[in-house]
Amino acid sequence: MDDLDCWRVCEDLSVREAALLFAGVDPAGENGAYCEDWRPHQRPRGYEAAKSGIASALRRGAIRGHFVPLYDTDLNGSPSDEIPGTVDLNVSRVEVDSLREWLFGRGIRTGFFFPEKSDAPDYLDPNHPRYSAKLAAAVKLWQAMDDENLLRGKAPTVAMREWLESRYRELGLTWDGGMNNQGIADVVKVANWKVTGGATATPGE
Repeated sequence: MDDLDCWRVCEDLSVREAALLFAGVDPAGENGAYCEDWRPHQRPRGYEAAKSGIASALRRGAIRGHFVPLYDTDLNGSPSDEIPGTVDLNVSRVEVDSLREWLFGRGIRTGFFFPEKSDAPDYLDPNHPRYSAKLAAAVKLWQAMDDENLLRGKAPTVAMREWLESRYRELGLTWDGGMNNQGIADVVKVANWKVTGGATATPGE
């Protein structure tokens, strides 16, 4: 795993970080950490265009996140009036999933935000345009139930809900920043094979 791969754990990024990663540069590396202090033609190739596009899309709401402009300061050094057309590159943040969707809509399919396709089927590939978090979660849930310990003495629906609730974020089952209870219920219904109810018998009983 190289330095860029370490950034894949981030669910949101500053505008500066996102633009540098788009340009294939480590935001914490020598060519990324201080590039704003350089002249524009000295900065990483593609960085200026990415920074401008991402900031503009964030400002318009085309990318989800938190937009913060730059402000003038008063005599006491406190923020006063907003400076029109500016963006605080380090405070403004973009959601990675929303950024990826925005890039995909512009025909971009390669680069940091689109790692090489794995051997997983298309329906488990989050980069696929028809990816469904609920469908992927249902498949992974059904596979997880091969572990008899998860089902011991429990109804399948209970065991499945517990499994989903313990990893709902990584499965994308969120709503308004929290757990999507309805989404979890939907996934359990799809994956449930024991529609008659009742607890799973303990092996040997």
